Amino acid sequence: MDYLVQIARCAGARPVLRLTGVCLLGLFFAMASQVHSTDRRADDLAEVDLQLILAVDVSPSMSKVEQRVQRDGYVDAFRHADIARAIKSGERGRIAVLYLEWAGPRQQTVIVPWTIVESLEDVLTLADRLAALPLTEGRGTSISGALSAANDLFAESGLRSPRRVIDVSGDGPNNAGALLDPIREVLLAEGVTINGLPIAMPRIGGADGFAMYDRSNLQSYFERCVIGGPDAFTIGVTEAAMFATAVRRKLVREISMNKGQVIYAAYTARSDRTVDCNGIAQVPGR
Repeated sequence: MDYLVQIARCAGARPVLRLTGVCLLGLFFAMASQVHSTDRRADDLAEVDLQLILAVDVSPSMSKVEQRVQRDGYVDAFRHADIARAIKSGERGRIAVLYLEWAGPRQQTVIVPWTIVESLEDVLTLADRLAALPLTEGRGTSISGALSAANDLFAESGLRSPRRVIDVSGDGPNNAGALLDPIREVLLAEGVTINGLPIAMPRIGGADGFAMYDRSNLQSYFERCVIGGPDAFTIGVTEAAMFATAVRRKLVREISMNKGQVIYAAYTARSDRTVDCNGIAQVPGR
């Protein structure tokens, strides 16, 4: 009990106030070091199997109803036991997740900051936290802005992992802010994987007409212009009822990299359609 020895050494002819202050300070730091001691090195705490940014579209083309379906889809997915099992299948058995809602070039809001998840309890806590937070909204659809923000968030995470993934959901093309391709190329050059969740549901809840972006065109756009990097893929959503299932199966694949566990929720075949990524990026709209 070294801290008791330290207190004993404080005894003597010193003034009472000084004695009290020095002894209590020594006791605090001695006991604090014991409380925070761990068999795991501090450096190891920053090591995870995956850094995952969920970049979620909240542009005006997504109605409030659709935004709620989307948020609830992520919440329900994290509450499923498949997610916890996928996390434990990794070498370290833990991942880091960040939930980002985005719209226009200046609208990127971190809803849930970097959170290390390594147990079923952690996953359920993350789901409850996300469910309790209000929805955000903004004007414009800037996928390039979302990717740029994600790039900065990776740089600031303080974490290390063999894989970094951005999971982009969206119901339309990049139509505001910078061109998409340059920032995408920066991320791919750094080894980041960008996956896609193209949302082409029938219009519900008062979304404007720009929300109706043909699903085959949207799929092609995500395939050719958005996703990229090691093992990149898309899972499309065409019905509100399939959202939670699509998100869960996508997360399981991203976390565990077990492609055999994925059952695509919608159109799966890659198209041969030619897409002008930068041309689409400049089309005005919401």
